[in-house]
Amino acid sequence: MLNKTQIQYCLDVMTDMFPEAECELVHKNPFELVIAVLLSAQCTDALVNKVTKGLFEKYHTPEDYLAVSLEELQHDIRSIGLYRNKAKHIRNLCEMLLEDYNGQVPSSKEELVKLAGVGRKTANVVASVAFGEPAIAVDTHVERVSKRLGICRWKDSVLEVENTLMRKVPKDEWSDTHHRMIFFGRYHCKAKNPNCDACRLLDICREGQKRMKAREKDVRV
Repeated sequence: MLNKTQIQYCLDVMTDMFPEAECELVHKNPFELVIAVLLSAQCTDALVNKVTKGLFEKYHTPEDYLAVSLEELQHDIRSIGLYRNKAKHIRNLCEMLLEDYNGQVPSSKEELVKLAGVGRKTANVVASVAFGEPAIAVDTHVERVSKRLGICRWKDSVLEVENTLMRKVPKDEWSDTHHRMIFFGRYHCKAKNPNCDACRLLDICREGQKRMKAREKDVRV
């Protein structure tokens, strides 16, 4: 496990590599953001943005989503994975917003997780990006980077990863750290082909060192 100094070094390197890291889901308001994040489960942000470009031109309010049939909404997001379930979540979420929140997306994580289809990760993203509340949303990239670097243990759950990061990262850096770790995992420390040979963190990354040794062994063989 990395110590506090090593973790800060990792974060400094990520900051240097991706100083402008931010949410890549295109949105104009909290309502569009929560819809986009809901759609992004097991799907790339790039594909979500393609779908929401037309979706957000057609639907502007919770009432708009409820004014069409479930089948029509499913058709509008059919290129997204799990689109049938996601369409149901969107409609249920819109009903809850109208019934319990006067049609407005709540700002607190505690209220956000009560919405249909909104889990802890989605709530953290919306609270952080839309409302400026410090949060670390652990998606697949954040989890992978945290475990590869040794910030967390491989056996840790997503919630344990989040709690570890919140303990080890200053609160005022939570949101920026979340975005930079995503960029680092999405564009550098990728799932299948991490760029270990050109990584500035290789000297303290046990996983990267193992991968490089395995590559060297394969070359010799």
